[in-house]
Amino acid sequence: MSASHDYDVFDAGTVTLQSGTAFGLKLAYKTYGRLNNDRSNAILYPTSFAAQHTDIEWLIESGAALDPDRYFIIIPNLFGNGLSSSPSNTPGNDYPEISYHDANAVQHRLVTEHFGISRLAMVYGWSMGGMQAYHWAARYPDMVGRAAVVCGSARCSPFNAVFLESVRAALTADPAFVDGRFVTRPARGLRAMGRVYAGWAMSHGFYRDELWREIGFTSLEDYLSRSWDVAFAHRDANNILAQLWTWQNGDISKCAEFGGDFAKAMAAIKAPVLLMPGATDDYFQVGDNEAELPLLVNARTAELSPIPSLHGHRAGNPIKNPADKAFLNARIKAFLNS
Repeated sequence: MSASHDYDVFDAGTVTLQSGTAFGLKLAYKTYGRLNNDRSNAILYPTSFAAQHTDIEWLIESGAALDPDRYFIIIPNLFGNGLSSSPSNTPGNDYPEISYHDANAVQHRLVTEHFGISRLAMVYGWSMGGMQAYHWAARYPDMVGRAAVVCGSARCSPFNAVFLESVRAALTADPAFVDGRFVTRPARGLRAMGRVYAGWAMSHGFYRDELWREIGFTSLEDYLSRSWDVAFAHRDANNILAQLWTWQNGDISKCAEFGGDFAKAMAAIKAPVLLMPGATDDYFQVGDNEAELPLLVNARTAELSPIPSLHGHRAGNPIKNPADKAFLNARIKAFLNS
C-alpha cells in the first residue's frame, strides 16, 4: 500500500477466514472528529460497493447527523475496495473469498484493540454498508448502541443476487477476463457494467420524469454516457468481482454462531434498529425490510422509515439530491437523539 495517503492502516496479521483460509489482511480506515474521554461517541460507517472512504465522507459535516464536532466517526474500507486488502494490492492470484462476517471481525479488532472502544453509539451504513451494519448488530449485540440500515438488508435476496449476476456477466464478457480474472483493464466490460447498473440504480419514475435534468444532463444518452459509462472506470475489475462475491453471499445467519438460522440471527439483535429503504429501490426493496421487521423481536425498538424518493437505490446516497439528504439527516438525527 502507498506510503502517501490520507488514511491509516490496521494490520490484522494472518486471519483465519470463514472459509478456513488463513490470510494476511490489512484494513484501511479514516477517522473524523475526536473520541471523547469515555469513548462513548464513536460511530462506525462502513463503505459500500466499489466505494472508498472519500466517496462517502461527504455525509460527514458539522450540523449534520454524522457530525464530527459531536461524534468520532470511523470509516473502515471494505476488503476488495482497493485500499484495504484487495486483489489489486495482493501479490499473486490467491486473494480469498471474504464474507461480511470476516470483514466485521477485523473491523471489531480495529475498534476494540486499536481504539479501545467497548460500545459504539451507532453503526450506520448504506447499501453494502447497511448490510455490514446489520451484521454488526447481530454478531456484537452488546456493543452496538444503534444500527441504521439505509437501503440495505440482513441478507442478499435472490432478486438482488440475479441483478448482481447481470453485472458480473456484463463485466466478464470482456475478452480481458481470462481463467477467472482480468489480465488487463476491461474497458468495454466496465462500460457495459455501468449501463446495466443504470437500469437498476435509478427508478422507473426517475427516468419517466427525466430527473437527470435536475443534475445537469441534457439528454438521456448524455446522462448514461457521462454518468454510468464512467461510473466504475476508475475501479479495478478484479476488486469489483471480489466485492460482488461478498455482496451476493451476505447473510447475517451464515456463521457458526447462528448456523444458517435466520430468525435466530435476527433475534440476537438488541439495539434499536432504523431501517431506511428507498421507496423505489430495486436492489434492497421495501418488502425485504418489511419482512425483517417482525423478526427483530429483541431489538429495543425497530422502525421502518422508507425514503420517499424517485431516486431508487441512490436515494440512500444523495450526493446531489438535497431533498433526500435532508430527509436522511433529519431521520438519523432523531434516531441518535431518541
